[in-house]
Amino acid sequence: MARNLQVACIQLCAGQNVQENIDIADGFIRQAAAAGAKLIATPEQTSLMELAGVALFENIYLQEDCPSFAHFKRLAKELKIYLSIGSLAILNKDGSVSNRGFLFAPDGHVISHYNKIHMFDMTLGDGESYQESATYKAGENLTFVQTALFGFGHSICYDLRFPKLYNRLAHMGAEIISVPSAFTKTTGSAHWHILLRARAIETGSFIMAAAQGGRHQNGRDTFGHSLIINPWGEVLAEMKNDENGQVPTGYIMAEIDLDDVAKTRERIPVLQNEGNF
Repeated sequence: MARNLQVACIQLCAGQNVQENIDIADGFIRQAAAAGAKLIATPEQTSLMELAGVALFENIYLQEDCPSFAHFKRLAKELKIYLSIGSLAILNKDGSVSNRGFLFAPDGHVISHYNKIHMFDMTLGDGESYQESATYKAGENLTFVQTALFGFGHSICYDLRFPKLYNRLAHMGAEIISVPSAFTKTTGSAHWHILLRARAIETGSFIMAAAQGGRHQNGRDTFGHSLIINPWGEVLAEMKNDENGQVPTGYIMAEIDLDDVAKTRERIPVLQNEGNF
């Protein structure tokens, strides 16, 4: 019997007003759930698109006090869905900040969370540079969870460039790997599709990559092009730019058959044949 599951990725262009960002994400999540999605994923920094500065530090909280966390916890329970919030900026008790993703179960409980491991410290040229480690504390542990329906692995954005992370998640049992992102327009146009399809092919996993897209209030441009990819590396759904090249917001959906993971891994048994290299 096929293990079919309707999944969706939300694409946002989050700004500096947390409540507005929550409301926009809430609306798209509700639309996707009404269309039948049982697992819905949102991008990195779902409710506040800021790396540092006043706009960030005036709007970060301990997890138990975070209004974004509380809202999406209630929403998952209300809609009875698995809800993967790509990441939120969460204040730790030691005063550090984590870029933390969550998976909420249909009863509203957090069944897994993940602190982004690889910090985006990069100089891309033409004055475009980022120092995520100046604000955020890097995570140390991979996160996999076996739900009642699927095996789920977390990653966030820049993690995408480190294939060993995805290999380990696949070995842990991940059938779906989430890659919530805020890829820059520069790197996205060059590498986004290639890297995501490669991670799907290498691991024989479904990839759900919910993205930020467009020009943000802080002037940053993100690439968009949210994707759902099957274990063979085929793109099942993509949030493409419109005919004028504008980056849209909204959601994409696809029906996946989780049995395709085992079939693909048997067909090309890379995980079994890799040896010690």
